[in-house]
Amino acid sequence: MDATEQNHLPKKKKSETEDDKRRKKIVPGSLLKALVRPGGGGSDSRPVDGDQVIYHCTVRTLDGVVVESTRSECGGRGLPIRDVLGKSKMILGLLEGIPTMHKGEIAMFKMKPEMHYAEKDCPVSAPENFPKDDELHFEIELLDFAKAKIASDDLGVVKKILNEGEGWESPREPYEVKARISAISGDGKEILSHKEEPYFFTFGKSEVPKGLEIGIGTMARKEKAVIYVRKQYLTESPLMHIAQDLEEVHFEVELVHFIQVRDMLGDGRLIKRRIQDGRGEFPMDCPLQDSRLSVHYKGMLLNEEKTVFYDSRIENNDHPLEFSSGEGLVPEGFEMCTRLMLPGEIALVTCPPDYAYDKFPRPPGVPEGAHVQWEIELLGFETPRDWTGLDFQSIMNEAESIRSTGNRLFKEGKYELAKAKYEKVLREFNHVNPQDDEEGKVFGDTRNMLHLNVAACLLKLGEWRKSVETCNKVLEAKPGHVKGLYRRGMAYMAGGEYEDARNDFNTMIKVDKSSESDATAALLKLKQKEQEAESKARKQFKGLFDKRPGEITEVGSEIREESKTIEEIDETKDDEIEEIQEEEERTRTVVGTERKRKWSEKAWPIMKNVMVQIGIQLGVALLGVLIFQLVSSRFT
Repeated sequence: MDATEQNHLPKKKKSETEDDKRRKKIVPGSLLKALVRPGGGGSDSRPVDGDQVIYHCTVRTLDGVVVESTRSECGGRGLPIRDVLGKSKMILGLLEGIPTMHKGEIAMFKMKPEMHYAEKDCPVSAPENFPKDDELHFEIELLDFAKAKIASDDLGVVKKILNEGEGWESPREPYEVKARISAISGDGKEILSHKEEPYFFTFGKSEVPKGLEIGIGTMARKEKAVIYVRKQYLTESPLMHIAQDLEEVHFEVELVHFIQVRDMLGDGRLIKRRIQDGRGEFPMDCPLQDSRLSVHYKGMLLNEEKTVFYDSRIENNDHPLEFSSGEGLVPEGFEMCTRLMLPGEIALVTCPPDYAYDKFPRPPGVPEGAHVQWEIELLGFETPRDWTGLDFQSIMNEAESIRSTGNRLFKEGKYELAKAKYEKVLREFNHVNPQDDEEGKVFGDTRNMLHLNVAACLLKLGEWRKSVETCNKVLEAKPGHVKGLYRRGMAYMAGGEYEDARNDFNTMIKVDKSSESDATAALLKLKQKEQEAESKARKQFKGLFDKRPGEITEVGSEIREESKTIEEIDETKDDEIEEIQEEEERTRTVVGTERKRKWSEKAWPIMKNVMVQIGIQLGVALLGVLIFQLVSSRFT
């Protein structure tokens, strides 16, 4: 579409603002303007919506009596008004009149009552004893206006940019900041003199007034700006004392530099501190995806001597360490931080033992439980091959390569990392479209295999329900998928859903006779599991029914003591609680209807059913209550 056609397209109509609706109420003759002193600039150098305007205002009666003023010579405080057009609440006459002025201009606006505080539903309250029903003169001197960056919703912190900065990254907690700062009060009195030496502070540590920190948090490196801060954001800090009568401060700030400091875990234990900037923009140019990385690093113990236990430049003949991220080839804390580095960046990483070498082969000289520090330089990285534009066979080759890596990680017991590899390929498969039946079959088989690999990882991670859900994705597409039935059956078995597991294993034999040996082995294992559960139940309550009524309390304490040991062996999941409660209700109903039967003959099958079907751990306390009821019924 060329430019001529675009010009003829209907333009999207801007939604009408509240200020637009108010302007419609203006009637001819209700607002008159007289120029007292012209300002500077051409016809296009007037303030518009989004600009901050700073002005003095003196209100007089038509007889010239001053009603109120911001000027000290007219009885005011000498503090000019600061508003943001389109954002601040203003009387209608100024909302309409100020955008007609130039910087430095003085104008007199004659306003009918409905143009100031007598306007219906006026958003600004009239000052005390203000003659809001009178026609008045408003003398306005427009001192300055500029595009504003609103840093707080209540306009208590507003920024005016003097010189644009570099990049888009801004400091945040807990970055280390260097800035040149000077300050004047709203009426122009110097509060903090300009110093050539930058002020150093840590973001988020209340080392500068709150409003100043909010404003600096919107700045880019080497940016220069004025930050206007109102009283509610002027907090005490090491930078300056805040006088009680100070209504507003204008800070002039040059953001010299800031050091990126990241709390990787949010608890202060794993800290990455950038000590040399890299190339590019953060985070777009970081190796966020699984990549091939090249780094030099030095590892130190966090003791008084900062003992160096490894230096790649010395011990590896200046050859860098090269590794693929996402494969568990370096400690977890090391990889987390390198993913957020730019090429050429040097970072100092402080790492706790559980993210360093407690779960990773320890180098010589690193004791168990050691906190370490790495100085890491990211030399460069290679991102994974982009699948866009690849033919089907090339895509499947890439998928197989990643799947093979996942298989290796699975064999090494790194189930989370393996799962991530399989899931990465499945995400990429969302954008793959096979072109014929043959490609469709290969694609479908590979996708099913990946889903079942994910299910195997979930089962190893103890998430049997999610494993079942993942298997269902395969079985919904292909109900007779033998491996899908086998994997789901194993997940059901792990969750104690023995009947569902048995159904899946039996279905395997029906749909594919060649799977009979695997299914039979699984059924034998299932039977063993059920017998083990029953055996545990019998052992748990052995001799319980020889107790007399007066010994019930002692029995309960024995049950609780035993349950602690069982919980260590086989933890009950939270989502089994509802099933236990339902079983308890069913058990009580049976007891009520068959109370005449011998209590010991009745109790054991009930308990056996509970223990086998839902596990022992949470059932122990429940059955104590049940037994008490049965014993009580025996003697009533």
